Amino acid sequence: MAKNSQPKYPFQDPNLPVDERVEDLISRLTLSEKISLMPTRQMTVERLGIREYNVGGEAAHGLVAREGSTTVFPQTLGLACTWNPDLMLAIGSAVGDEARAYYKKRNESGGLTLWAPTVDMERDPRWGRTEEAYGEDPHLTGMMSAAYAKGMRGDHPFYIKAVASLKHFYANNNEHERLRSSSSIDPRNKREYYLKAFEPAIRERAAHSMMTAYNEINGTPAICHPDVQEIVKDEWELDGFIVCDGADLHQTVDDHRYCDTYAEAVALAVKGGIDCITDDRDLVIRALHEAIERGLLEEADLDRALRRVFRIRFRLGQFDPEERNPYAKISEAVIYRAEHRELALRAAREAIVLLKNEPRILPLDKNKLNSAAVIGPLADVVYRDWYTGQLPYRVTPLAGIAGKISADRIRYADGCDEILLRSAKSGRYVGPHSYDRDELTADKTAGDTSSRYKVTDWGWGRLTLRSMANGAYVTTDDETVSASAQDVWGWFVKEQFTLSKTGQDAEGQDTYNLRTWNECPVTIDEEERLVVAGGEEAETEAALFHVLKVKDGIEEAVRAAAASDVAIVCVGNHPLINGKEEIDRPDLVLPEHQQRLIREVYKANPNTIVVVIGSYPFALNWEEEHVPAIVYTAHGGQEAGHALADVLFGDYNPAGRLNMTWYRSVDQLPDMMDYDIIKGGRTYMYFEGEPLYPFGHGLSYTEFLYKDLVLSSDALQADGQLTISVTVENIGALAGDEVVQLYVRANQSRVKRPLKQLSGFERVHLKPGEQQTITFTLQGEQLAFWDVTRERYAVENGEYTIMVGRSSAQIELQSVITVHGETIPPRNLYQHTKAENYDDYEAVYLDECSEGGTCVVPKGPAGGWILFKDADLCRGAKRFEMRAAARGRGVVELRVHDPQGELIARMEVEGQPRTNRLGRVRNDAWCTISEAVQLPGDASDLYIGLSGDVRIAWFCFHA
Repeated sequence: MAKNSQPKYPFQDPNLPVDERVEDLISRLTLSEKISLMPTRQMTVERLGIREYNVGGEAAHGLVAREGSTTVFPQTLGLACTWNPDLMLAIGSAVGDEARAYYKKRNESGGLTLWAPTVDMERDPRWGRTEEAYGEDPHLTGMMSAAYAKGMRGDHPFYIKAVASLKHFYANNNEHERLRSSSSIDPRNKREYYLKAFEPAIRERAAHSMMTAYNEINGTPAICHPDVQEIVKDEWELDGFIVCDGADLHQTVDDHRYCDTYAEAVALAVKGGIDCITDDRDLVIRALHEAIERGLLEEADLDRALRRVFRIRFRLGQFDPEERNPYAKISEAVIYRAEHRELALRAAREAIVLLKNEPRILPLDKNKLNSAAVIGPLADVVYRDWYTGQLPYRVTPLAGIAGKISADRIRYADGCDEILLRSAKSGRYVGPHSYDRDELTADKTAGDTSSRYKVTDWGWGRLTLRSMANGAYVTTDDETVSASAQDVWGWFVKEQFTLSKTGQDAEGQDTYNLRTWNECPVTIDEEERLVVAGGEEAETEAALFHVLKVKDGIEEAVRAAAASDVAIVCVGNHPLINGKEEIDRPDLVLPEHQQRLIREVYKANPNTIVVVIGSYPFALNWEEEHVPAIVYTAHGGQEAGHALADVLFGDYNPAGRLNMTWYRSVDQLPDMMDYDIIKGGRTYMYFEGEPLYPFGHGLSYTEFLYKDLVLSSDALQADGQLTISVTVENIGALAGDEVVQLYVRANQSRVKRPLKQLSGFERVHLKPGEQQTITFTLQGEQLAFWDVTRERYAVENGEYTIMVGRSSAQIELQSVITVHGETIPPRNLYQHTKAENYDDYEAVYLDECSEGGTCVVPKGPAGGWILFKDADLCRGAKRFEMRAAARGRGVVELRVHDPQGELIARMEVEGQPRTNRLGRVRNDAWCTISEAVQLPGDASDLYIGLSGDVRIAWFCFHA
């Protein structure tokens, strides 16, 4: 309706309760109109005054508006290193403001429902999307992401500024095969880890939307997993709606092969809790029509979904006069305004982590520093990742440092080689076709400046080439090769190449192939143009090149370092190469060229500072042992250089803290697809090795003293709370922030519990000599674990250690309390016991049971076992019953005491594997098997061995 017209229908009356308005609107829609409103591109319904609206948009660390610039904050990984929820609240509010401004610029057609924050738990630092999320701890992630969502939402009791959509629900932490893979998640890992981070923002009504993940969870695609409805909507009571990830409807058929048809897939999704579908609009509409016609969906299913979506659209003010909605007045003037630029600088400063400073070399004294070498491939660039908006400006590390000391005191060297490429066949050099064209041709008789390329080696064979003739990056349109890209950026990063040595030519010179981003060889056509070879003959058509180094980047860097008082080496990653969405990282180490650069510079000048600018943790073992100072920052957005220079020169005292464990090697990590952090020993909570840098680590230029740990009681009831206070004093000479961290450990338990677990934190600013008492409130329920024997949370009786410190590894004060909870009773295996509720296992994984729920499956023909311990079997047993299936032949064995203990029963299971139309194996031939047994009198630990192609859903004993 018009903004100031009288309401024609009740849903247009802003004085009515929102639920009444929603019901009225839904009742007036035809079935066809309802279907047209189910995709994220929701169509106009002119007769009712409903305008077209696009659900979705990106805002991981600032609004992404492809048509214009916005304020760009540090990558999310870096924001989490601030350990500052108040800062996240302010950033979220700024993002919401800019979203409102672009909403107006887009004629109110979209941009108020934003797909952020990313709440996925980062159990493995090799994950390609590590930059997008908040780290490895659910408490830190939950607090920081909830604060960001609250800022986006605004503080009005009814109207919402912008909608935060949490993503991706859940267990989404691998890129390889992400559209087909299944994450095996047992109940304890699910409840204690993977779900915990999503819960706060939803329960606190900070986020009004959520996005499901691409992966399967225990064999069921997340888009139709029952946890969406049962946990997010029913248990947590989401006040909002759920979307699926982009194109996931068709992927359920084409990639997961879970359903035969799109109609079946959309029906499962909508019935399972998806309210808005992110896929090709025409595909969604066709699938919904077919699902209705086939009786797979009812109109009431659409009504239920649309109620949730329109309830939020009403609260965004889309049906109300502007004067009622305080956020409707936000104008374009807010976009990267001065306050937002200052906030970006503050965030970039607070995100910086001082990893090492021994012997103390930082902060640098600008008045005493005669010269500084600024070195490295990341010294004079600011890169953006895929979910970064267009930066209004970029301050590089070099520019930031130049703002502290005069340019004549800086020696800059990027450490990159410059090369010539020469055709091994013709002897001609590769360069621009002419100064008016960017296409590359191998027809130059001389290797002059126009034929030179700066090589940035990103490791693992990947490099970028930048033309010295025009400053552009070499790229390809998959047909020709040109020096025409102004940035290294895109979903498909076509500015990355590989140069692979192939051998030697007749003159004994090394020859190389040049390959594109997708490994296609480059050849030279009859016009001497560099083109991409294709088809079956591509390899034989590949051109051979000589690579002539005309400038040694490391040698230049060494000269600069040797002639300077201090060397600042900026290394790290490009956010879109060797680790991004769709690509997991091959290792934790820096690229080999960067490692050599650091070592050679340090050899030339021991006063070396390594600045790591990266999207994830790195293994910096040599650097930690030798280099006096190491600073880490995620890619820091528009103010990156100013923030870094402020820290290096002491204008800002660093206080960032790591949000992930930094391991020494990939050898300290289990397999990428092992999602069990408890048994796999992942994260600071369960890792028993020696990390390079522990979770929560970060140094300061000043010193803090912890004292006077005071607890309100030495006992805590399970439903009570404990007040914990500690005094922190700045005993150094500089003002600075300290991040006070509270950890808890259960000293004894029925199950394996974390070595310690973050339960609170606070970032405080103290002047020299100032002290402050920080108070934490610990709720008894925070000590709960998921009791698989009764499928609920439980707080155990016993002693717990309360720890306060600077990091997970540096505990300053601690005290022991007694918790009055409960003693977990012995297991009752005389009732139906889900197989997934084991206490331990070996060589099994969890899959979908076609009858509903989850089943346990052996990993290979040799099989594995599951353990159920502490069972009360004093009544004995005459019979064992189980629900099982097989895709061929399998064996189930019962043993007591240990996996090779006394054999109690052996049962064979046979079945015929069936496949759906798309070839996915489906087996619905579940059967109940009963076997006579006789348990020994001392039996309490039951091992169920599984071998062959068998699966088990539940079991029980009968006395």
